[in-house]
Amino acid sequence: QVQLVESGGGLVQAGGSLRLSCSASGLTFSNYGMGWFRQAPGKEREIVAGISRSGGNTYYGDSVKGRFTISRDNAKNTVYLQMNSLKPEDTAVYVCAADRRTLSGSITTGRQNYDYWGQGTQVTVSL
Repeated sequence: QVQLVESGGGLVQAGGSLRLSCSASGLTFSNYGMGWFRQAPGKEREIVAGISRSGGNTYYGDSVKGRFTISRDNAKNTVYLQMNSLKPEDTAVYVCAADRRTLSGSITTGRQNYDYWGQGTQVTVSL
């Protein structure tokens, strides 16, 4: 049974930082592309960042480029999202997802292509 468990969310002031973690079990982690998505109230779920199976390639949504960094540790079955210079508009539930069909070196950006999802962790950025 595949499980993705996020942690690290919380309340932070604008300009602050948070580091999210997503721990995976029940799968061969290094065979999966991974992504971080977020969903704010009344908005569609959007991709924030993605990372290839080996971690050699990354993707960022335009709104987070230069502020967020995605990384992974295949030995620990964990993917991370370092979020710096946070803004109130970053407030959302952040969810990690795993894509089992991605080719080596590739990153999937469409949420419909991801196979497994975590429950999410709330990030709230105050003024």
